[in-house]
Parts: sequence; C-alpha cells; structure tokens
Amino acid sequence: MAPRSSRPSAGRAASSRRSNGTASRSRTRRGVAQTTATTTSDNEEYNDDGEYRDAKSTPSPRPAKRRKTASSNNGVADLHRRLFARDAPVTARNACLPPSRRHSLDYHKPLLLSADHGLAGRSSLLSWFDSVSATRAMPWRKPWIDPRLPDDATDNDTAQLRANLERRAYEVWISEIMLQQTRVAVVIDYWNRWTARWPTVHDLARAEPDDVLAAWRGLGYYSRATRIHEAAKLAVADTRMRGLLPSSAAELEARVPGVGRYTAGAIASIVFGRPEPMVDGNVLRVLSRQLGVYGNVKTDRAVIDTIWAAADALVKAVAEDGDETIVDGEGMRVNDRPGRWGQALMELGSTVCTPKPNCAACPITTTCRAYAEGMTMADKTTRSPRDIVADIEDACTLCQLMEEDEDDVDTKPQPAAKKQNGAKQLSLADFAFKVSAAPKPRPSPTQTQAAAVQAAAEHARKFPLKVAKKAVREEETLVCAIRRPDGSYLLERRPEKGLLAGLWEFPSLILNDDNDDADGEANGASTAQRRTELARGHAAKMLSKTTTSSAGREQEQEPEHLGELGSVPWLFSHLRLTMHVHLFAAPDGADYNDKAAGGKSRPLRWSDEVDDESMGTGMHKCWALVKDTAEG
Repeated sequence: MAPRSSRPSAGRAASSRRSNGTASRSRTRRGVAQTTATTTSDNEEYNDDGEYRDAKSTPSPRPAKRRKTASSNNGVADLHRRLFARDAPVTARNACLPPSRRHSLDYHKPLLLSADHGLAGRSSLLSWFDSVSATRAMPWRKPWIDPRLPDDATDNDTAQLRANLERRAYEVWISEIMLQQTRVAVVIDYWNRWTARWPTVHDLARAEPDDVLAAWRGLGYYSRATRIHEAAKLAVADTRMRGLLPSSAAELEARVPGVGRYTAGAIASIVFGRPEPMVDGNVLRVLSRQLGVYGNVKTDRAVIDTIWAAADALVKAVAEDGDETIVDGEGMRVNDRPGRWGQALMELGSTVCTPKPNCAACPITTTCRAYAEGMTMADKTTRSPRDIVADIEDACTLCQLMEEDEDDVDTKPQPAAKKQNGAKQLSLADFAFKVSAAPKPRPSPTQTQAAAVQAAAEHARKFPLKVAKKAVREEETLVCAIRRPDGSYLLERRPEKGLLAGLWEFPSLILNDDNDDADGEANGASTAQRRTELARGHAAKMLSKTTTSSAGREQEQEPEHLGELGSVPWLFSHLRLTMHVHLFAAPDGADYNDKAAGGKSRPLRWSDEVDDESMGTGMHKCWALVKDTAEG
C-alpha cells in the first residue's frame, strides 16, 4: 500500500481533455534534473521468510482445473493493446453469469477506459480518495511537490527543491518497504520513530547496522531493513544520485537494491508524478473485480501480467485527464494525478473493496464487471445465463470455471403427491369460521435495492479465485542462554541470508532427524530429558574448555544446567516454531569457542545489554523468560 495526501483537485482531474490526449496548456519551467544512467541489478520484491504480521498467504500451486492456458510468450503484447486501448468501444456489455460465465477476452476491457464511463469513473474515484485520504492519518501522506522552478530561481532555490524531493522520496520509500506484509496501524509508530532518528537518507547511510536492525525489531522480514540500509549507502555514495532516488520506475528497480516493480512505481508516481502503475495485493483484488477476471492473481503469470497492463493503461489515462501539463527537469510530463490514482486504488482495496466487499460504499460500481454480474443475478427477471461469445476461438483464456454455489440449487427430493381415491369426507373443521392470513407486505424499492447490492457483494467476494493456503511447517529448537558469573550472556549471530538474517540470538539447536536418539525416537516429540541432554551438549560445544585442579588432577569443567525455563511458540508466515529455553551457568574463566558454530559467518560474543540487542521478537520473548528467572 502506498497512501498519500494531496491537494483537492478532483475537479481539475475531471476537466475535459483533447481527443489526441495532449493537454490544452503547457507551462514549462526549469526543474531539478534527475539521474538517467541505467545499470543492471538483481532486485525483486521482498519474498524472503519473515515473522508473521498479518501476512498474505504463501502462494500455492496453480489449480489443475482450467479451460485453456493463455500464452505468456506469443501475442501477449497485442492482446494488451487490444484490451487496454484508450476510449476503445465496449463490445461486450452484458454481464456473463455463472456457473459457465461464457465470455470473450474483450469482456475484460476496463470500463474505466471506455468512452462512455471511463472519465466519469476515474474522476469519481479520485474525488472519493480526496475526501477520505486524511481519515486514517498516515504521516507519510503529504502534498505533491511541484518540480517547477520560477524563471528567476537562484541556486538556493534549486538546492532547496532538490532537498525537498530527496527527503520526500526517502519518506515514501521507507513507508512502502515497511508496509509490505505489515498493517498500517503497526507501521505508523515505526515510521515516526524511524524518520525521527534518521530524517534523511544521508542520516540512514551513516547508521550502524545493528542500530538499523534494532529499530526494525517487531516488523518482521528483517532482510528488508538490511537492504534499505545498503541501498541508502549506495544512493548517497553514487556520484549521480547523491542521495536523490531516480524518478524513473525502471531506474529505481534496476539501481536501488530491494526495490521491485511495485515499490518503484509507488515512488515514481507519488513523489515524481510519473504515470507508473503500482499494483499490490489490494489492487490485484480491485482490478480483478473491475475487469471480471476470475483467475489466480498469486501464481498465474498471464493473469498477473494482464492486471499490471490494465493498471498501466489506467494510470496513463488518468495522467492525461487534466488540462495542465507540468514538465520536470528531465522534460517529462508530470502531475499529482498518478500518485493520487495509485493510492486511491489501494485505499479502495484496503477499506471498501476488501475480501468481504462493501459495494454500497464503492464509488466505481458502475464500471465493475463483478458487481454487474451480481446485480444481474439478483434480478429475478433473468432466466438463464447469457452467452456472449460469438466464436469459440474468442473465448476467454484467462478465467477459470466458477463453481456453482450449493445454496443456489435445491437438491432435496420433493415428495410425490398422494393420489386421492374418491371424494374426501368433510369434517366439522371444514365448516368452522376461518380468517384468511393477512398478505405479507411487499418490500419497498429501497429494501429491494439493498438486497440486490448485498447479493452483488456476495458475488464480487468470489473474485479473485481463492487458492488453498500452503500448510505451515512445524519445527522445534533448543535455545541455550549461557550466563557468565559477571552477568553477561553469550550471543550468536544468524547467517546473513535467510530467516532473521543478521540478527543476534542465544545459541540455538534445531531439533531434527540428526538429533534422533539411539532408539530412533524423533526429537521433535522427545521428552524433556532428551531435550536437556541435547541442550547440555550444545552449550558445552559453544564454550572453550576450562579445567580446574582437584586432588592434584586437572578436570574439564562444563557449564551448569540450571533448568528448562519453558517453551515459547512463535509463528512465521511459513513456519510454526516452538523454542525450548534452557539456562546455563558458565564456569569461572570460561570463554566462547570461536570454532563452535559458523566461524566468521556466525560470530559469538558476550553481551551485558541483551535488552538493546538486535534480536527477533520471538528471541526477545525467550530473553524475557531468562530475565524473569535471573531476577527472581
């Protein structure tokens, strides 16, 4: 999500434009030039393992049931040009109905791009966003910075504009990375503390790695923090960037570590006013409903690419809806509408067009295919699904078959009518005075409409295609808290890649088949006695050998096991972990064994300030157990 506030200019967004797509007025002045050099780099959106914080489900394999497979290599560009041309005529107007939902690919032409509904729909969404953008009080939502400078601008004016753009790009970048897989309510406090401590990208570049990780603690996906820090140092050291991130989405993705397609689009559009798409999970859901695409938006590349292409066409159309053109220092046409539009789609997906949508509050139901299908189904005069495919060759290859709801079909057998033999004999009850029941009041038009909208929302809820969540793996680990007589504890650093990369922890041992006992008992289900044996061995391995003299003989001294303190469960997006915490007392003169763990890749050290260490939230809970015992 990439929300931002902006100046109320929906009226200007709704202004008429020329048919050739150019603006009626152009005011070009000098602006701050952005970097233009391009390089290659292995950058992608964050998909590494991390702590679970309202995270999206892990993508599952594509379901086997499918009509056809849309080609991802041949004709894709032609298809996208055909579907997403500006002001293209809408040839498939009627809603297709389940379960067959027969329709052509032209059915997925966005009505938000159509000549009759497009401009009104786009203006409606922008106006709605302008009215609600301040509701959730997100501190990174700020007015767009106009990149123009007056003709008589001084060097100080140019430097100030550059500094403003530099800081704005930094703030949006940090918010976007924090918001990945994390709820807005959680991010607000983290963002405020982060920007207070490191107000600019130059401040962050000078920070210590452990301080950065410590500030990130609790957000999960810790490699994000490491990548942000490395990218900040790169941006400051680069002779062309000098702290100012590129304004082009392509350059951002290619040159800034950890910035992928979505984040690049968010920075380019929100900060620099470039017409670049930004598609997160919320936007995938919104546009799958707008386009009527019933497909897998998590793993089906043809579906994902189609929605991205639609988002690209929409933001470019929105950028041209106004009557004013602003040219930045690179000669590119920019304005605040692309950023507002991208944030509006995400705001709509996070507050209205949620997994359980509130269609009654949606400002763009007139252009929504899923909503139209639901309203058509609610219309009692509709007798049968409408077949809107003229030729089987034109049939949609993106959508999957929609299962028919069991509630929609009455599967109970009806009892056969009993045959009457002869005339029925009358009884006294037949002559009793009967009062006919009052007829049920007919629902008002308002009630009928509300029921239809609710039915439409239930249908829209099916979009996009739901996929089964991947089973969460379970794992157990032993956590060995080893305390020296001076009160310091032994810590070990995790590997630089993978889960909780680069964080510190108490020496730990994963319980797996390699630790099975002689009888073949799996250690994941082992007894407390077996866990204690393994913990003793692991703690002894972490320390260098110490000896004491007793009765004239040298004896090796091992750490004293003070007990198993308890177990700490912790849930990651892919893993359910149980940490069994053991406390040990190191003998006098003991030190850590450099060769015990991973050497330089997993260094060991003593710490007497464990509270301030850059440890994962789960490990901090283990420390809370240890501290309570030590203080008790």
